[in-house]
Amino acid sequence: MADNQRDRPRKRKYRSDGTPTWTKRAIDGPGVWASCVKGKEKQTVGELYDLFESVAAEIWRIETGKAKADDEAGESEGEHDEDLEAQVAKELAAMKRPRPEPRFVNCQTNTPCVVFIACKPPVDPVKLVVTHVENVERTGITRTKYTHRLIPVSGSCVANLPEIRSLCQRVLSPFFSQQDESDDVHRYKIELRMRNHNSIARMDLIQEVAKCIPEKYVVDLDNPNVFILIEVFKSICGVSVVKDYYRLQKFNVMELANKKNGKENFSDGAGRVQQRYGENEQVEGGSTALVTQIEVETTGPE
Repeated sequence: MADNQRDRPRKRKYRSDGTPTWTKRAIDGPGVWASCVKGKEKQTVGELYDLFESVAAEIWRIETGKAKADDEAGESEGEHDEDLEAQVAKELAAMKRPRPEPRFVNCQTNTPCVVFIACKPPVDPVKLVVTHVENVERTGITRTKYTHRLIPVSGSCVANLPEIRSLCQRVLSPFFSQQDESDDVHRYKIELRMRNHNSIARMDLIQEVAKCIPEKYVVDLDNPNVFILIEVFKSICGVSVVKDYYRLQKFNVMELANKKNGKENFSDGAGRVQQRYGENEQVEGGSTALVTQIEVETTGPE
């Protein structure tokens, strides 16, 4: 009996991306879709946790962190005045203090190369991603190894037309109300991406989203300044509104880093091949010769 139990395969307690098997986090609410290298989903989740926590700490301060800093300052001032019992009581109170809930939670997608990180208030996924992407554009450093593209969504719903219409009204109305204060003519484009979904026709979904946009906004497919991102994945739909989507390489951090580093490291028309071989190589006597011969040549048998 003991041998039979020993021979049975053990049940996995954790999935490949690090989430426990006894819980199932549904894809819901605001968050960030990320495409990554195939087979590196677990590593992508880990690096996105570190990245998002670092960026969010600079934008949204945690109140408990301020309280902790105040407590430490008070301890340093009255350290010599308090007795041992008071210090122990203060440490116990700090231990019993509830920990802040994680601001980022990984949601299982069960799909290679696709990761979804849910964001909790006060984190705004659009501001989070745009801040990071602009940093990559400026510095050329992605701070990630396996992440390719980041797509923020301000809200999610079930992928059917009534739910999508309601979600668009909730997400788009605050943005358009802010833009109405300016007199500029806004040109928009709907960027729709559908994956593993065939229930709703593409044009039907685009027309349904267009009904939620004020009439004074003009459709411009070539040079828009407002982009409405619609991400449909299986039975989930996410919506967000962004600017400078094309200028920021559609939030592809790898492309932005390559563009930045390529401009700084190479001159026009230069590259690794030219550095190795050289199109025009200076020879003795002052003349130039065009180098077209490959280093390794095929030779006949000896």
